[in-house]
This record gives sequence, structure tokens and C-alpha cells, in this order.
Amino acid sequence: MCLGIPGKVVKTFQEHDVLMGKVDFSGVVKQVCLEHVPQVKIGQYVLVHVGFALSQIDEAEAQRVFDFLKGMNQLDELEAQESEPVDLPSPNVRAVAARDGPA
Repeated sequence: MCLGIPGKVVKTFQEHDVLMGKVDFSGVVKQVCLEHVPQVKIGQYVLVHVGFALSQIDEAEAQRVFDFLKGMNQLDELEAQESEPVDLPSPNVRAVAARDGPA
């Protein structure tokens, strides 16, 4: 199953002509590729899977998803790597994230 983790965009920047950002996952900040959501602005929320922001979501939905994942103990990997940079896969990788729980 693929999990998308909600996070708040706190910074955006270009790196090697790729739109990147720093995203806050409830206190854990990671570098994320924002190429799939070029319209996103600082302070808005995105759903992230394997280092890619796949969609923009509102704050209420972000909180619901985060609470659900926390309740399912699916945030262990995020907490274990809180200060490590994310290794991004190639841009042609496609992933689908479920917003309302498991399919």
C-alpha cells in the first residue's frame, strides 16, 4: 500500500531546474519535490509520497490524514529519519496516494 503523508510547505526553491521545497510534517521538516504541484504556495498543504508532493490539500484534510496515519502507527519511518534528507527517485516515477484511508 502506498501512503501519502500530509505536510505544510514552509519554503520553496529551485534546485537543478526542479521546483523543490521544505515541508513540515508536524515538526519534522524534509526536502520534497514540488514539480507535480507547481501552484502550491508557502503555508499550504501537500500530500507527499517517497519525496514527491502529489497533490495539494486543505488544512482540515491534512489534519485528518495525519491523525489517521498516527492512529495506525504509520509514522514511525518519518520520526526515525527526522533530520535526514530525502533521497528522491527519478521524476518519471508515478505513485497514487489514498486520502481517505486504505483502499
